[in-house]
Amino acid sequence: MKFITSRDNAFFKQLIRLAGSAQERKTAGLTLLDGIHLISAYRRALGEPKWLIVSETGWDSSEIKRLLVEEEGKTGTKAIMLPNGLFQAASPVKTPTGIMALVSVPKAEDIPVRASGREASFSVLLEAMQNPGNLGSILRSAAAAGASDAYLSEGCADAWSPATLRAAMGAHFLLRIHEQSDLAHIASTFDGKVIATSLQAKMSLYETTLTGPVAFVFGNEGAGLSEKILAMASEHVVIPMPGGTESLNAAAAAAICFFERVRQAGSTP
Repeated sequence: MKFITSRDNAFFKQLIRLAGSAQERKTAGLTLLDGIHLISAYRRALGEPKWLIVSETGWDSSEIKRLLVEEEGKTGTKAIMLPNGLFQAASPVKTPTGIMALVSVPKAEDIPVRASGREASFSVLLEAMQNPGNLGSILRSAAAAGASDAYLSEGCADAWSPATLRAAMGAHFLLRIHEQSDLAHIASTFDGKVIATSLQAKMSLYETTLTGPVAFVFGNEGAGLSEKILAMASEHVVIPMPGGTESLNAAAAAAICFFERVRQAGSTP
């Protein structure tokens, strides 16, 4: 295992840039995963990471040590240890777990369409979803409900940022994620229902049929969906809220819609 102690080390500087810059992640085609859970999810779906980076304190963890031993000798995976101070500086999270991985950002085609029961006829379209926590949570719910594709418009939060990755808890490695998508084109060519939620809709979510091909559309947390995208939807539905609140969090609304589809299908993927 290599040991880095200098802040001037080129690899350490790259970690700093990847943790803090969406442009760096996009240019390099790399991102950082913090913690055993995300690293394990990546390994199950896509294979071995390029690098494992562990702190001195992390090395004392039996779980982390076991993962490093498992990786030892595997083709393409290398391990580096950083002093706790350098690890803290390079970590993409405020409270590091003691291990992170440097991985390639997978292309959409790297994700099998029907892996784990996923359906090519179930997609989610997100317009200008700017909150990384909401974005990650929606991706997590979509993956859990069996969606195959997530289309993100220009103006969405970075899908591969540390905050989005943490919120999604491994969903990135089960969904085909398409950034900078033309949602109007996707909606117009989708072979099935394109459903938008709207507080002005007359039809309840529970009154529509969701057993066929479905694409759900969700918009910006504050502004909602644009008129252009609303016009492309084949159905507008409202989620009943008998408690009298004005609206739902975008991630909560998405989860309700996804799992109503699961309920109508009669089985969980």
